[in-house]
Amino acid sequence: MSLTTEFKEFAMRGNVVDLAVGVVIGGAFGKIVSSLVEAIIMPVIGVLTSGNDFSKLAVQIGTNGKGEAVLLRYGAFVQSIADFLIIAFVIFLVIRGINRLKRPAPTAAPAVAPPPPPQEVLLTEIRDLLARK
Repeated sequence: MSLTTEFKEFAMRGNVVDLAVGVVIGGAFGKIVSSLVEAIIMPVIGVLTSGNDFSKLAVQIGTNGKGEAVLLRYGAFVQSIADFLIIAFVIFLVIRGINRLKRPAPTAAPAVAPPPPPQEVLLTEIRDLLARK
């Protein structure tokens, strides 16, 4: 089997194609949620925290050779954590919704047990007759 044939067989497997589609859709979904966090949620949080913009929070830890401030930008880290938590929560909600759609509708259990089949009734009678002898 040639290398190209083997690669074609590998690449055309259902799982590989599904994974590729999932990665592309996941990347696009991540951008949408990041935009939601950046443009909508974080400004609201900034207003609630007296106008603080988390992405600009930093602490000066010294100066470089040119005399410029060297900053530890922890605000960008806080922003990334918020992005991650919101993306993870939204993905959880999406997966939860998909799983609910996959579940079969619950069926009501029968109130009365169905009668046994005729073979079982006959076998029970035979057993009882043999037990009497």
